[in-house]
Amino acid sequence: MFDPTDLYRLSGDVPELSDPVLLYHFEGFVDAGGAGRLAVGHLLAELENRVVATFDVDRLLDYRSRRPIMTFDTDRWVDCESPELVVRLAHDTTGTPFLVMSGPEPDREWELFTEAVGTLATRLKVGKLVTVHGIPMAAPHTRPLGVTAHGTKPELVSGPGSPFGKIQVPGSAAALIELRLGARGHDALGYAVHVPHYLAQAEYPRAAVTALEAVTRSTGLVFPMENLRDAADKTTAEIEEQIVASEELSTAIKGLEQQYDAFTAGAEHENLMAEPTPMPTGDELAAQFERFLAERDESDS
Repeated sequence: MFDPTDLYRLSGDVPELSDPVLLYHFEGFVDAGGAGRLAVGHLLAELENRVVATFDVDRLLDYRSRRPIMTFDTDRWVDCESPELVVRLAHDTTGTPFLVMSGPEPDREWELFTEAVGTLATRLKVGKLVTVHGIPMAAPHTRPLGVTAHGTKPELVSGPGSPFGKIQVPGSAAALIELRLGARGHDALGYAVHVPHYLAQAEYPRAAVTALEAVTRSTGLVFPMENLRDAADKTTAEIEEQIVASEELSTAIKGLEQQYDAFTAGAEHENLMAEPTPMPTGDELAAQFERFLAERDESDS
């Protein structure tokens, strides 16, 4: 039997904590709008933090499926951007300590990795594990972003009910952690932010704002949000600029608004993924937005 603690090493002095939150997000699974990636990246950029545990990526990753970037200079290799999957200790704006686990999603040994996270959570006396990511939905950006909450206990989940019934989807390491550790008595929950499907491939800071606000409501942690909200406002202004300039986009957005409003009013729609009225697909809308943003970048340079 393999020892799960062999998958990570502790760094320096292990802090003595009391029921800290462990916020986690792995890159590689569905994350529409970069909701989870932007949320975690924002916190690590805004808050002082230090690494307390490092996972063995040589065992967990398939380098041939996502090759690290190496730098060649004239006649020699000079650098390799080695991936990191780590747990960091940070403090929110009130001084409350919490943990952040981030990095690439493991390619292999998911069950052993989940056990390793469990032993680490016990070692660090974690009180609650929380994950966030984005999922594409047929909803307009002009309406509040929905959030599907899920957890290991009913009392951990608050807010509107899920728009989904019982469904089967491709698995993720983040979901497996919630499933397995919840079965062992840990409190774990997650938030899937509903990102407009036409913005799923773009960076959409508003989704990250929504994710962190959900984390705050469930944990009491207070995060610095000004810069992230400014980025969200700027992105929204750019989107509105394009819509005003395009009759086709304006019509499509109005159609989505009508569909969304009917759904939230209780009309009999199966779910927000349905598209009962003719309109451009999410890919077509996304392509138009990407062209617009690319043209803006070129004009600004």
